[in-house]
Order: sequence, then structure tokens, then C-alpha cells
Amino acid sequence: MNDVDFILSELQSINEPDYLKKMAHFGIDISKAFGIRVPNIRKLGKQIGKNQELSLLLWKTGFHEARLLATFIGDYKQVTEVQINAWTKDFSSWDVCDQACGNLFVKTPYFKSKAFEFAAAETEFVKRTGFVLMAEAAVHLKKEPDETFLAFLSVIEREAYDNRNFVKKAANWALRQIGKRNAFLHQHSIETANNILAQNNKKANWVALDALRELNSNAVLAKF
Repeated sequence: MNDVDFILSELQSINEPDYLKKMAHFGIDISKAFGIRVPNIRKLGKQIGKNQELSLLLWKTGFHEARLLATFIGDYKQVTEVQINAWTKDFSSWDVCDQACGNLFVKTPYFKSKAFEFAAAETEFVKRTGFVLMAEAAVHLKKEPDETFLAFLSVIEREAYDNRNFVKKAANWALRQIGKRNAFLHQHSIETANNILAQNNKKANWVALDALRELNSNAVLAKF
């Protein structure tokens, strides 16, 4: 199953037109979408298996679900910095951004440099990518040293003023995930949130206050 046209027809055969409304409701760009639930796309991806060449071809089609599928079947070991840059420029929906980061980008040797680079970008989804990489790293990269995340916290503090929806939610996500990684980073994440509040910037407050609610919750405190 490596023919792009055949796979697009398979995607069309499992679409749910009514689901497009739900996608739009959740802030997903449906300008070139079929309307397919992610578990169904993931199931198709498992049937196909890892295929980097096909992943790149599916991405080029521009279809929302084809791009999601591309993140599921891509081989992170073959993902280059050039590919990361190109795909990131193409992002127009948070779900494709997040899946590409979690399934592929964060597993590459470039994740750290790209997190710093993208978090300083101007374009909304490029900037989101930087913070999603931080969040995904905090969750999945168990051997990554604390120093990496301390550096990420400085960036989150610096960029918390950005009140664009998809940026602030990703920055908040990264702050929360770093704070839940271990007791040391929990303390520093709390400090980062308080430093953000000390900026007296109303646009930055939500990132900090929402993170503090979770980081000070009984469930999180019990872990440490």
C-alpha cells in the first residue's frame, strides 16, 4: 500500500462529512480536509507501516488527513533538518503540528536547536512548534538533562507575552510538562510562572496562572 492516489481514495472512503464541523469547532483548518477521526487515520497508518518516502509524498498533497497520516508513517531516523523546516512552514493546524512534533521531530537530534529557533519566530504555528517540542521533550525524553529544560523555561518566561491562541496554549503546555518532570524542575517551573506574573503583563498572566493551578494541585504535589 504505497500508492498516494490509492491512499487518498482510502481516506475519502472513511470520511465523515459531519465531523468537519467538529474539527472546525476545535480550531482545525478544514479548507482541505476530508473529515476523519484521528484513530481511524492512525489505524490506516498501522496497516501501511513505516514508510518515509510515502510520508513525504503524502505531505505534498496538502490534505489535512494525509499530512496526519504522514506523521504516523514517517521514520524519524530519516527526518532531516530540511524536512523539519519545510513541514513547519506548512503548518496551518495545531493537530498536525503536534503530531509531527510528537511522532517525529522530537525524536531527532535537531529537536533542541529547533525548539529555541522556532520559539523565537514570528509566525504563529512556527512559534507553536517550538513550545510543542519543549512539551513533548519533557514527556518523552527521559534521559534529557535538567539543564535543557531550565533553558526552555527561560524562553517560556521571555515569550509568555505572546497572547495568540495557539502560541500561549503551547507555552503553557510546555511549562506544565516541564514542571511535572521532577521535583527540581517543578520548583523552577513554579518560579518561572511567578516571574511571568511579575512582568505585570495581562497577556502573559494566563500562561502562568493556568500552569500554577496544575503545578500546585494535590495530584502533582503528591508525585514529589
